[in-house]
Amino acid sequence: MIDQPYPILEFDPVREPLIDPQRLIRPLDGMPPRVVLCFFQEVIEAVCGDGRATAIHHLRSEIGHNPIYALDVDGQPVAVVHPGVGAPLAAGYLEELIALGGRQFIACGGAGVIIPEVAVGRLVVPTHAVRDEGTSYHYLPPAREVAAAPAAVAALEAALTAGGVSYLTGKTWTTDGVYRETPARIARRKAEGCLTVEMEAAAFFAVAEFRGVPFGQLLYCGDDVSGAEWDSRHWDSRTSIREKVFWLAVEAALRLQEG
Repeated sequence: MIDQPYPILEFDPVREPLIDPQRLIRPLDGMPPRVVLCFFQEVIEAVCGDGRATAIHHLRSEIGHNPIYALDVDGQPVAVVHPGVGAPLAAGYLEELIALGGRQFIACGGAGVIIPEVAVGRLVVPTHAVRDEGTSYHYLPPAREVAAAPAAVAALEAALTAGGVSYLTGKTWTTDGVYRETPARIARRKAEGCLTVEMEAAAFFAVAEFRGVPFGQLLYCGDDVSGAEWDSRHWDSRTSIREKVFWLAVEAALRLQEG
């Protein structure tokens, strides 16, 4: 590890950390290799509740137990789980899911838009994430961006095209500071080509690259942070759209082959 002026830049490439999920967690019998990480809790409850899916394991944190469901989709098992909120928790859960036996990953969730022309409900497949968070710097050397797995991007595009759903591809901005999205930072991210802002993609992509698994994400465009004032656009009340996003993510996961 090379000394740097700031701790976040002191990347250590060693593969063996003190606490290694690959040693602590045993592979789970019956763990589907394809995993959909869904940020929409009400969709998980609607799709997996009332016995429609089987809870096969629970991820644990100080906020409680987080079930992993095995959902049968036309005879093929898909794991469904909420990834938590924010890069550190989401990355930790992803590590544990890999250790349990997950091998192909698609996430679906919401994002703010920094381009006002992007309508609420529009779907975006991020190809790259600007690393304005902290977690990714513990998995990859410092760099401005991290890429989604090309195979996962292709699987998402194929699923969206097959479903006749229009979408955009491009960069997303991942930040830890949801209340520090200042006008100057938003303008800079817009200038470098970001379409959306969220809190996890860069960490997801970095962990997946480090662990050698394909990972892609489907973003449902919600609130607008591009103007002089924040506009919620009531994005979180459009439940039917959010469930459709989930099923598109499932379709992409089924198309995704192990990397």
